[in-house]
Amino acid sequence: MATLRQDLFDRLAIGASTLCLIHCLALPALLVAIPALSVFLSVPEGFHALAFAFAVPTSAAALTLGHRRHRRTWPAVVAVLGLTAIGIGALAPLSEAAETAITVAGSLLLAAGHALNARAMRHG
Repeated sequence: MATLRQDLFDRLAIGASTLCLIHCLALPALLVAIPALSVFLSVPEGFHALAFAFAVPTSAAALTLGHRRHRRTWPAVVAVLGLTAIGIGALAPLSEAAETAITVAGSLLLAAGHALNARAMRHG
C-alpha cells in the first residue's frame, strides 16, 4: 500500500512539474501569438506561490516514502534543488525572463528527482 501511495505522489509531482513547464513555456508563447486570449487566460499573481505550496508537501511525501524504502539520497537531492529553484522563481522579485528560466530549470530538476525516486522504488 505504501508503494502505491508513494508512486502516486511521484506521479502527481511529475505531472505538476510538467504542467509548470507548459505554463512557463507554452502559455507565454501562446499569449504573445494571440493577444486576445490574454484577457481570458490571465493567471492570478499568487498562482506561482500556490503551485509551489502544492509541490513542497507532495514532493516531501513521495521522497520520504521512497527514501524509507530504497535509502538512496540522490532523488531527494535533485528534487530539493528543483524545489529551491521553483521557490526562488515563485517568490523572489525577478524579471519575467529570469523567473521563467529559473522555474523551468527547477521544474526539470524536480521531475528528474521524482523520476529517480520512482526508478529506485522499482529497482530498490
